[in-house]
Amino acid sequence: MIASMSTPFRLTVLSLAIAASLAGCNRDKAEDKAAPPAATAGTGPVITPADAAAPMAFESKTPFAEVSLTLPVAIKAQPDLHARLYAAAVRDLREFSEGAQADRTEAGGDEGMGAYDKSIEVTPGAETGKLFSLIRTDSEYTGGAHPNSSFAAILWDKALKREVGAAELFTKAGDLSALDVALCAAINAEKKTRDPQAETVSLTGSEMWKCPRAESLPFVLAQGTTPGKAGGLVFLIGPYQVGPYSDGSYQVTVPQSAFRALLAPAYADEFAGEPKPQPAGA
Repeated sequence: MIASMSTPFRLTVLSLAIAASLAGCNRDKAEDKAAPPAATAGTGPVITPADAAAPMAFESKTPFAEVSLTLPVAIKAQPDLHARLYAAAVRDLREFSEGAQADRTEAGGDEGMGAYDKSIEVTPGAETGKLFSLIRTDSEYTGGAHPNSSFAAILWDKALKREVGAAELFTKAGDLSALDVALCAAINAEKKTRDPQAETVSLTGSEMWKCPRAESLPFVLAQGTTPGKAGGLVFLIGPYQVGPYSDGSYQVTVPQSAFRALLAPAYADEFAGEPKPQPAGA
């Protein structure tokens, strides 16, 4: 016959059991807290304002394509824009590389042809108290007589942390015909500077080349003579748009006095003075 446990002994056993149970629960909670959240299938990295350390360049080389990206130091002051722009440009370059591989594979091999090439260079435009601008130049070569290039531009509201388009920069009810006329005059002046014999272009003529509408072109802020203000807008015009490929590209400045009445009240104070002359060859 087994003797029954005394009361003090039973209390001691119960105390030890309760302590062991509590220790196990605490250990389980600590492990749950330390465990990282499970990754959600199918989701990629999320770009947040904390991604201020986005790289300043990207480069990749394969037998099919060579691609590169360069960003200006000035973009570091706008971390949200920096992260978005880097992610978008790298995505474009990777898609180009994948497309190059598919093209060359479908064509039955290299046939002695070199790799395709694409570069993206981002350079700063002018900046004001509210606005920050950048030029993106894409150059790519996939065979043929010469590479192709194109422009894009970003006008960034620094406080709102978002892009500003023509519809927001100018009054919604505004008629941009005055800006179109000023832009066309500036294009013709630049054409004559390059070649005094160059044919002029117009907005409505029947000639092969025409002046584009301002709203259809990318643009950035022009450096101005008044500190902290933009002296106008620089419109970016690629090859073939206003002349033959041999003319090259154009960066044409329109002074703010030509379109000041068209500016939306929110941004009118960002413009003043005259535009500074652009460097030769711009």
